[in-house]
Amino acid sequence: MGKKIKLENEKGSVTVLAVILLVLLTLLGMAALSTSSIETQVAGNEMRSKLALYAAESGAAYVAKRTDLYGPENITQSKPHYFPNDPDPYVPITSPAPIPDAEPINATQQSFNGQVQYQTAASPPRGSGYAVGKFKSHQYEMTCNGYSSHNTQKIIMIGFYRIGF
Repeated sequence: MGKKIKLENEKGSVTVLAVILLVLLTLLGMAALSTSSIETQVAGNEMRSKLALYAAESGAAYVAKRTDLYGPENITQSKPHYFPNDPDPYVPITSPAPIPDAEPINATQQSFNGQVQYQTAASPPRGSGYAVGKFKSHQYEMTCNGYSSHNTQKIIMIGFYRIGF
């Protein structure tokens, strides 16, 4: 009725099973290694992008402290004022990147430059507390370029105004 079939030659079956398991584990390890390598690259790109954005925001803070860039001497629409160096606008301010635990090989530099362009004069905004006929709202556009390593660049554009006569 129920005959049992018995294999007489089972030699090497464990070896075949071990080789298959070893190949599967090797493929799994290679996939994990590839994924971690890609994740490291993504994290580095994100860090450089943030550093460039922070550098551009530093440029905006720089302009806020420098009233000569948007004061009464900058009310000509066709002539932008460059910062940080008006005679040579392509010389950025450079500072070491504040990366805590960074290796010296991976240390990057941040820098910024940009321009402030006078746009127009208009009435002061409603609710600002300034009389419409007496004061003017001088409107400006600021373009800040932030730079980081690996040719990473971020550009931010900010519109602002100052109240004057």
